[in-house]
Amino acid sequence: MLNVRLKQLPLLAALALASLGAAQAQSTQAVAAQPKSGSEAVVDGIAAIVNNDVITLRELNQRTLQAQGELSAQGVALPDAAVLQRQVLERMISERLEDQEAQRLNLSVSNAELNSAVGTIAQRNGFTEEQMRQQVTASGLTWQGYLEVLRRDILMDRLRQRVVDSSIMIPDSEVDAFIRDERTKSQSGNGFAAANSGPVALAQILIRVPENSSREEEAAARARAEAVLARVRGGEDFAAVAAAESQGAEALQGGLMGERPMSSWPDLFVRAVASVPQGQVSELVRSGLGYHILKVVSRSDSAAAQQRSASDHGVDFNSQAPMPVTQTKARHILIRTSAVMSDERAKQQLDQLRLRILQGGESFEDLARRYSKDSSAPQGGDLGWLSPGETVPQFEQAMDALSEGSVSQPIKSPFGWHLIKVDSRRTQDMAEAYQRMQARQILFERRALPAFEEWLEQLRERAYIDNRLERRQRLEQE
Repeated sequence: MLNVRLKQLPLLAALALASLGAAQAQSTQAVAAQPKSGSEAVVDGIAAIVNNDVITLRELNQRTLQAQGELSAQGVALPDAAVLQRQVLERMISERLEDQEAQRLNLSVSNAELNSAVGTIAQRNGFTEEQMRQQVTASGLTWQGYLEVLRRDILMDRLRQRVVDSSIMIPDSEVDAFIRDERTKSQSGNGFAAANSGPVALAQILIRVPENSSREEEAAARARAEAVLARVRGGEDFAAVAAAESQGAEALQGGLMGERPMSSWPDLFVRAVASVPQGQVSELVRSGLGYHILKVVSRSDSAAAQQRSASDHGVDFNSQAPMPVTQTKARHILIRTSAVMSDERAKQQLDQLRLRILQGGESFEDLARRYSKDSSAPQGGDLGWLSPGETVPQFEQAMDALSEGSVSQPIKSPFGWHLIKVDSRRTQDMAEAYQRMQARQILFERRALPAFEEWLEQLRERAYIDNRLERRQRLEQE
């Protein structure tokens, strides 16, 4: 899969953080009013060490107060104080690891990129940007707080693009099988455009099973998961149990993972909840991470919701209508940024390569083979015929502005810095190719999230983590 191919960005909707906003306002006031003990006023102790970073007890206490406010705003019963503190620290450890990796790869989100994302969200929700700001602040969340959450969401998506997306391969045989299956189900009123297309909101409780676990550890994790499943089926509040027991990143949101078209959830989840009614929970689902208990929070099965969901993907696998599209045959030279290759150095290198091309001494293709850090380098940077929407916006905008035979200025994308050359253009009927591209994207989306979560788990296993809070709580129990 080409590194500049577009992956769908899971941007937050304008009202998605309403309860979070109210909670943050409450927790900020609580932190300000929280009395400090004598010992804490003198020394800010260490809760955990994550590689070379330190998480202090003061930071942990502030985040715990914030989590209390968030859960209360959602109407979720608070777990035991020690349990909540442990859950918060686990989330903070994961965030530090993610931030460290993003920094190592020199990934960031500029203010201009953040503003562009805000504009996209406002448009999707039918708001002007000012109306969106009013909606967010009316929910109790500060506008700056919303922007910081959105910035991190975009950053994590870029991290996923860099470390996971290129490893997910969808063979043609799977695309063929998916399209055949959807056409068959559509004819019976049970395909993507029918029951499976409506948005579905899911929550989960995850009981992790570490890689290379012994048979006994696996059995213990399953027994714990079965006990948790029995509790929620016995009437305990799912969100409260998730906050106390789940080892997933969304535990402190009561396990809520959000709403998306059914087709975008991982394969395992789609199969597990296919016949689960709204408000009910699935059987145990075993993945590479461990055991999942899934709750169907809501199903939007109305015709309007299904039509909107299908429209978001642009999918009609039975359509025979022609679709004329202007395609561009392009090449690129990619210089990836890292701790040793800064933005400035990457841009300077491409400026020099561009000058050598324009002076006529060396060809774009030869320099791509020698300097590009993309898988297309052996082919002289050849990306083949590209259709609209196949590449990230920064790349596509720069490519579309070029005439045939010309070379762009250095362009920055989430993958690094590019020089782009347009070889030629053509108009093609892309109806069948577009259906295949959309089918491939649906299959990709189902696998991207689990793959990223497994990568994060491996990142955690490789890291040096000294959880001093856990050690202290263990000693207190003994």
